[in-house]
Amino acid sequence: MGIQHTSSTSSNGTGHGLEHTQTFDPGGLFAERVASIPSSFIRDILKTTARPEVISFAGGLPNPAYFPVEDIHTATDNALRKSGRAMLQYSTTEGFLPLREWISARYKAQQGIDISPDDILITNGSQQSIDLVGKIFLDKGDRIVLENPGYLGAIQSFSAYQPRFVTAELNDDGIDIQGLNHAVTTTSPKIVSMIPNFQNPTGISYSLETRERVGDTLKGKNVIAIEDDPYGDIKFHDNRLPSLKHYLGDQVVMFGSFSKIVAPGLRLGWVAAHRSIIDKLNVAKQAADLHSNFFAQRVMFEYLSTNNVDAHIAKICAAYKHQRDVMIEAIRTYLPAGLKHTNPEGGMFIWLTLPEGTSSIALLELALQRNVAFVPGKPFYANGGGLNTLRLNFSNSDEATIHEGMKRLSSAMEELFKHAPITTTA
Repeated sequence: MGIQHTSSTSSNGTGHGLEHTQTFDPGGLFAERVASIPSSFIRDILKTTARPEVISFAGGLPNPAYFPVEDIHTATDNALRKSGRAMLQYSTTEGFLPLREWISARYKAQQGIDISPDDILITNGSQQSIDLVGKIFLDKGDRIVLENPGYLGAIQSFSAYQPRFVTAELNDDGIDIQGLNHAVTTTSPKIVSMIPNFQNPTGISYSLETRERVGDTLKGKNVIAIEDDPYGDIKFHDNRLPSLKHYLGDQVVMFGSFSKIVAPGLRLGWVAAHRSIIDKLNVAKQAADLHSNFFAQRVMFEYLSTNNVDAHIAKICAAYKHQRDVMIEAIRTYLPAGLKHTNPEGGMFIWLTLPEGTSSIALLELALQRNVAFVPGKPFYANGGGLNTLRLNFSNSDEATIHEGMKRLSSAMEELFKHAPITTTA
């Protein structure tokens, strides 16, 4: 540990000069909080799945076949012609005002929610929104309630602030209200973090009754309710259930993202919250990066202003619904009978539960030998558990790939379950 110096006489014939090498180990200098941040299991798997022969159901990836490449190209050209010098300059931390106005108008039109553009902060995807909220609210040891299983990115991001995670189980109709009430009344958390629409990793959505009961449980409590909604527009039916903000008002901090409805590479999302919270988030973002990519913000606004984004989203929804249907059919056809799986009405994920005592991590090792990948469930459990669960992404694979991938996964399961009889529903 520390700096090591070695030296030797130069061999250039002059007898002058020393050759120096240094080895530096910063291990003793890292902040305590760094040790508490788990590595992203998904990012680690994606390194393995980059090989073209691997069929990956692991990443939470939108399908690039539906990226509006030509429209973004046109929007970029138009934005540069209109305001090229301005969009290449530094800008305000809050974000491009016309883009925030567009978000505000969409909340009003789609959900009947009045949110001022001044109560919206543009972020580097909704992942930065999570980090900034953790930064302004969480001190070491503070409690935060998460769904169980919960979003891995939230677990990773909040971990930097060294909170104590409290979990409430997910039922088929959303967060368990009795568990939520117990968590809030016994641990006095600062934050309850939820994904009510097509949750990551399970695909589960909160029913209308669950949303109402979440409101009843949290209203008036000294707690922030995060409503993370990156998948709300990716729905396979016309019905849109009310936002938690309808029940909890200014207690709710809302996260949104353009990643699923336009393109994740632009890294644009937002936070909508009470002005007092936005002011603190604004200061925290100034310290982090000054402002989100202004070039991308101007391009995004130009794209949204000159295209029918709802028609584009409808195309994505139709494609993903078909891919969900194909994956569920393939699960029932190729995989052993009796496995439990969710049947999401939107989003990008199916949650699969193996028999008790089975390890999805052991299954992954066998699956990778067959060039197919998924995400084991364990990393989605903040306080441990989920050893027999796994997440499957259906949005980034075509029909033939899904069928082939499920055949490979079936082969891996057959080896894992070789001491038990295997039957299929085919």
